[in-house]
Amino acid sequence: MTDPNAPAVLSIQVDRATAVPIGDQIHANLRQAIVDGRLAPGQRLPSGRDLAVQLGVARGTIRVAYERLIAENLVFGAGPAGTRVCARLPIGRTDDETSLDGPLAGFTRPYSSAPLPFQMGVPAQDAFPAKLWARMRARAARADAIAYTAYADPRGEPALRAHIASHLAVSRRMQCHPDQIIVTSGYRHGLMIALTALRAHGCKAWIEEPGFPLARRALELIGAVIEPVPVDAEGVRVEDGIASAPDALLALVTPGQHAPLGVPLSSARRHALLDWAAASGAWIIEDDYLGELQLDGRAAPALAAGAGAERVIHIGAFSKTISPALGLGFVVAPRSVAERLVEVSAVLAPAPNQTAQLAVTEFLAGGHFLRHLRQMKALYAERRSLALQHVSEFLPGTLTAGLGLIAPLPQAADDSTLVGIARTHGLAPSALSPWYLRRTHAQRGLLLSATNLRLDNIDAACATLARIVASY
Repeated sequence: MTDPNAPAVLSIQVDRATAVPIGDQIHANLRQAIVDGRLAPGQRLPSGRDLAVQLGVARGTIRVAYERLIAENLVFGAGPAGTRVCARLPIGRTDDETSLDGPLAGFTRPYSSAPLPFQMGVPAQDAFPAKLWARMRARAARADAIAYTAYADPRGEPALRAHIASHLAVSRRMQCHPDQIIVTSGYRHGLMIALTALRAHGCKAWIEEPGFPLARRALELIGAVIEPVPVDAEGVRVEDGIASAPDALLALVTPGQHAPLGVPLSSARRHALLDWAAASGAWIIEDDYLGELQLDGRAAPALAAGAGAERVIHIGAFSKTISPALGLGFVVAPRSVAERLVEVSAVLAPAPNQTAQLAVTEFLAGGHFLRHLRQMKALYAERRSLALQHVSEFLPGTLTAGLGLIAPLPQAADDSTLVGIARTHGLAPSALSPWYLRRTHAQRGLLLSATNLRLDNIDAACATLARIVASY
């Protein structure tokens, strides 16, 4: 019989040549040993110090792996008795049960973990001003703790909205009053408020083809009739949208840098889009997902800046410029619909996380945000250029797009399958074809973010991807 007080004897293999983080490898080895029964219920795991020495890694790496196992209810901390395997494993799903995870299968992965090479939508983890942010977050938490025990403004903290308005005036050339701004938990929260306020159910909506899959799904869920409008080198083809659905209620666009192709909306198309909205009484929802984070020259003004802005609902977020874990964004509403959007926010989806709001307020007020953006633009341009050199060697025709690359694949290739294989090797590229609504017209390719490609991982990441592509 296994003695539960005896230290576990483990054989953990750590491969430093792979792109999979060492901490993830250790966690996976331990998890599998528990699930397979090689670590029995009640058995003690090695101490963090002993296992760190055995594997030649930092104690913090072991601690994080153990904490992940504790969060999964696979082990528990027993104080002086060490860390032990739970007596009963969590009840797993049986074969005849339907997975509740299904709706998330096509969304951004992985969740709640360190960003992987090529993963889209995640800023540079190593370049985040963590110490500065920690101080600001601590001050914000203290201020929030002694604040009035009353309901907060559902639009968001007044000081934060004022600083966002000032920032937009400089960076996006927008003139707006703080009362036109609604603080959100991110882009999706802002889009939900806008679609609800516009009563988009049953109405036609233009969406770019290709276009952001989650935005398309949001329109489907709210009951809108989607009209895909092709995108070319000048952005969305406004004339095609007018020809197919001149009576659409709204157009959902990414004019600053098209997602995912990276092209800005040309001046002629901008005017055509604004003219159509003004003439037909339609609305433009501007997804300004990267804001001024333009790597090639200066970013064009927002559609919500200047003439025609009264028909534009502007949505921004701090996810890609600061961190998606922050969970903050904003909507700038034209005056004519501002009260309706505020009402939706107040009744259904008030501004979140007051502590984070206070921290971001200080980050903006102290000029740290603008300095951070300048540093990120230089860093991302360097990383994108280096990634282009590597990837072009095994995927000819690769182009820069936004903060990363688009690597075309033959039309016969299944880019989604290729992405699935890459995920098992610790890489997180995205497939291009799911961004198309008309799948018969979909282009095949890989979307490769360069934000988390560093000098210490880019060679291994690109070599692994090259082997996957060559063997597919």
